[in-house]
Order: sequence, then structure tokens, then C-alpha cells
Amino acid sequence: MPATIRAPFARYSHGIEVPPGRGLIATSGQLGIAPDGHVPEGVEAQAALCFGNIEAILAEAGADRTSVIRLNAFVTDRAHMAGYMTARDAWLAEVSPPPASTLMIVTGFTRPEFLVEIEVLAVR
Repeated sequence: MPATIRAPFARYSHGIEVPPGRGLIATSGQLGIAPDGHVPEGVEAQAALCFGNIEAILAEAGADRTSVIRLNAFVTDRAHMAGYMTARDAWLAEVSPPPASTLMIVTGFTRPEFLVEIEVLAVR
């Protein structure tokens, strides 16, 4: 991290370099919906499902959470930031350095019960 800028606000890196010879994996935004269509109440539970979906996508591509270099998340209200960050920090607890990360507040998603959407870039 450059010494000339403020340290990150939370557990993320300002920038991550892709090592030479590594391929990129991009996920679509994942919503907190189970395979049976159930959408749990609460942003933390929905975010945990999003991260579970991302984990499955990465595994299919031969990668895992340690391969993530960028995380973009969208929540529908500032009140959802803490629950999202709890789920994110748990998912990244053993990842070092943590990926670059952006969190945005949006007006909503395709269905009103969705509170969070998460997408990642990873390297293989």
C-alpha cells in the first residue's frame, strides 16, 4: 500500500496485482438465494449464501477464496453494511492479503426481498 494514502477502512486491500501467467475468473453478481429458491431474511444470511455460490463457482474453475483479487458488493441500504461486512470478513478471515473491495448502496434488485449482491474477480 502506498504510504501516501490513507489505510483501508476495513479488511480489504487498496490494490492487488495479478501475478504473471495467471488467468482471470469473473463471476456474475450472486444473490442470496438457495438452490430451492429460498431467500433468507437478513443481509448477513443472504451474503453468506452469495459467498457460498461464489465458492462453488471458483471451485468449478479450479480456484478458491484465496484466489479472489477484487470483490464488488451492492446493498440496498446503509443499515445492511454491518451485516454484509460481518459475512465478508468471516469468508475472508484466512485470506491474506485481502482482496480489493468496493461496497455500493443501490436502490434495489430484481426482487424486493434481495438485500445484497456480490461479484468477484479471481485468478487461477
